[in-house]
Amino acid sequence: MEIDTGNCSEDRTKYFEGMLHYQKGDSFMKTTMVIPSYWAREKTEGEKPGDAVYDHPTPLDEEGTLGRALESLGILKEKDFELVIIAAANAEDIEERVEEKVSHIISSGPSHVKTLLFSHSHLRQIHKVMTESGGGKFVNLLKLRGYSNIRNLCLFLPHLLSSDAAVLIDDDEVFEDPAFMGKAREFIGKNLDTGFAGAVAGYYLQPDGDWHVRRDKEPWMEHWDKLERMNEAFEKVIGSGPRLKETPFVFGGNMVVHREVFTRIPFDPIVTRGEDIDFLINIKMFGYKFFLDNTLAIKHLPPSKSHPVWKQVREDIYRFVRERAKLRDQEPRKDMALVSVEELEPYPGAFLGDDLEDKIERACGILADDYRAQGNGVDADETLKNIEIARGPAVPEKNVFLEFLNMKSLWEEMMGFTARQDIRAGLRSLFV
Repeated sequence: MEIDTGNCSEDRTKYFEGMLHYQKGDSFMKTTMVIPSYWAREKTEGEKPGDAVYDHPTPLDEEGTLGRALESLGILKEKDFELVIIAAANAEDIEERVEEKVSHIISSGPSHVKTLLFSHSHLRQIHKVMTESGGGKFVNLLKLRGYSNIRNLCLFLPHLLSSDAAVLIDDDEVFEDPAFMGKAREFIGKNLDTGFAGAVAGYYLQPDGDWHVRRDKEPWMEHWDKLERMNEAFEKVIGSGPRLKETPFVFGGNMVVHREVFTRIPFDPIVTRGEDIDFLINIKMFGYKFFLDNTLAIKHLPPSKSHPVWKQVREDIYRFVRERAKLRDQEPRKDMALVSVEELEPYPGAFLGDDLEDKIERACGILADDYRAQGNGVDADETLKNIEIARGPAVPEKNVFLEFLNMKSLWEEMMGFTARQDIRAGLRSLFV
């Protein structure tokens, strides 16, 4: 199938004319579900300098949550899709063991759907073949380190498998709705009255079965009111009709992306956390809408985060400062739309305004005082460093908007290059 990456309505019509199996009433849409799984050294070894930072990578001496997620696939009514598990190690010296561990989990569990493993050895082979085939300039777009890079593999691998839709799920979730896949594919790729459904998000159910995020409120949160703003946004989008509506937030572990979008627009590696909402910003810039289906739910059962609060806040600081920079760096371009902070209210918009540094300074000041009251001077000092980071190291040196446009251009070129039958077949054979 030829991939037309045009953005105007005429180009989009031509694109859909090529999708005869879908547009002429056949409900089948080739789909690949991708589940990344993050792993770390044995618990006794702990983290080491240079390790990639993830929320809760599974230590190699534990079973983790992947097996549970795979087992939950059995509840699904529709199993006509391929599943790719991405095994990501947070350190180079454990890559081989992580690949073996995940392979064992896959092979020893129930076989509900056709399942493929993709890990570091496969990526090295893809880099080698791409370079030998004249695509060496694309290899830096494909990495197994960092959330955004791994999400990009969640788009690239469905492309290699010639899929029309990519379903992104995380391994700390379980399926409870037998109709999940039917809902996931119900709107994707269709021209609706409200616009083209190039990307559709679902949402998370918390362990208690509700979609609100709950946590005991602490004094520093008075100024860092992230949970309040998130729940406010959830009420407007998840908690009210209609079923499908445009959304200012999305969840990386429950989204469906159509080929027209994932062959054109990648996740941005400069955003190391919150890559899902940054992806929403990226596609809005190019005239697409991100919808949320308030019936497309998945149960989220994450392990407890091991990082201290000040470090979690630091990751958010990098994220919001860089996303704000991308918005500020925007300039009018043909076939592009300027995305405003107001479109992203109340979340994440509340953290993308001119008062971001004030929020950080006030919240971190109180959090540092709390640490000191507990006799924890080291964490107090780290907390205060967050204030400096927000005004220095977190601020991008280059124009984030232009950097992303350059990356997007290379991404589209790579997707066109790997759409060639000879190239695609060679790359696909490395892990299928």
